[in-house]
Amino acid sequence: MAKQETRVEKDSLGEKKVPAQAYYGIQTLRASENFPVSGLRAHPSLIRAYASIKKACAMANGELGALAKDKAEAVVKACNEVLDGRWDAEFIIDVYQAGAGTSFNMNTNEVVANRAAEILGGAKGEYKLVHPNDHVNMAQSTNDTFPTATYVAVLMETRKLLPVLDSLAQTFGQKAEEFAGVIKSARTHLQDAVPITLGQEFAAYAQALSACREEIARRSELLHHVALGGNAAGTGINSAPGFREKAVKHLGQITNLPLKVARDPRMALQSHQPLAAVSSALKELALELIRISNDLRLMCSGPITGFAEITLPAVQPGSSIMPGKINPSMIECLNMISFQIVGRDLAVGLCAQAGQMDLNVMTPLVAYDLLDSIRLLVNYLPVVDQRCVRGISADAGKCSSYFEQSPSLATLLNPKIGYAKAAEVFKEAVKRKTTVGAVVLEKKILSKKELEDLFDPKAVTGALDGNDR
Repeated sequence: MAKQETRVEKDSLGEKKVPAQAYYGIQTLRASENFPVSGLRAHPSLIRAYASIKKACAMANGELGALAKDKAEAVVKACNEVLDGRWDAEFIIDVYQAGAGTSFNMNTNEVVANRAAEILGGAKGEYKLVHPNDHVNMAQSTNDTFPTATYVAVLMETRKLLPVLDSLAQTFGQKAEEFAGVIKSARTHLQDAVPITLGQEFAAYAQALSACREEIARRSELLHHVALGGNAAGTGINSAPGFREKAVKHLGQITNLPLKVARDPRMALQSHQPLAAVSSALKELALELIRISNDLRLMCSGPITGFAEITLPAVQPGSSIMPGKINPSMIECLNMISFQIVGRDLAVGLCAQAGQMDLNVMTPLVAYDLLDSIRLLVNYLPVVDQRCVRGISADAGKCSSYFEQSPSLATLLNPKIGYAKAAEVFKEAVKRKTTVGAVVLEKKILSKKELEDLFDPKAVTGALDGNDR
């Protein structure tokens, strides 16, 4: 095998051989050797966000006369190529890296600098034309760019998540309409309770998902105020007057996001409260998904010894030994994804409280956890929607039998005979393993007509505000 050609680069620690064809440079290579942790690489949206920042800053510095026009234009062209995904393979830094994300910032600076130098007719590794620190990173620091890139990337991914949640909530709503006439026994404390319709349960699931969607959208607005322009420690050091406003304006236009300068650039570097808030909203969504998934798993349990009220679409054989067995496989996967998101919120919380003095250096983990959690949801929720929820069918007969046999129908007797006497009917029905209706008729507590009117499915499910589901 032919020996790979190299070039020699120099930084403040000394010289090092870098692969000749690489657009990354010496600092990136050092970091890749220092942190061979997971093999996981940055989310594509973080790469795009960082390229957008470098482009916005080059435009601002060019307009302010701080960066020569030819250099600014070359940097912008190089950034456009990164935005197009052309150089994704050059971003080799592990997601677990040095604090604050300096390694990833320098990875971006070196890729953009080397490509910009080529655009100007130079060669990789010869930073006289375009220098990673002096030109690409002009008026910037990892301190302000990494939080800004994280905000932008999370906003970009949230834009993908919100319509996914809208679709899933809509599907549950459609199922609510489909199951509007399927009456069953509710269960509280996992014990038989008053009647409800399957449609009402599914309508509640739809509403819960919509509420989570709105909360994610609301908290994401906290990310509109970005740290860019704060530079090191949020002081704006080494930046030209007006740079901050221009850079943020350009970044908003590049990303099509309603970005604004941070209300306090020091706070934007010190505090990860906005990111923790979004993480918490994702956790709350995950908790609702777990709850709904568990309900679906219970309702489809069986087919003989479980609830067997609904059937989930069969997507694969459920056992390597039991023929014909079908499991709620897709819902089980959704559970595991949701558990992961709940755990990641704890990690984000620990990162948020770990900020010390004038910088929170734990941002790389926050970025990875948030972006990958959103990716899991964006990738899998549409599959759950299309291949599971849309195909759920109800066993109306089974649901009706639970309704008819539930001793909690005695609750409907309260207005007629009082709580104490209704409790006696309940206990006798359970003891004799018969129905409440049978006991009522046998003891002539009510007439058959009175009982039928009282137990009318349309009346007993408590249609509130005209909602008859």
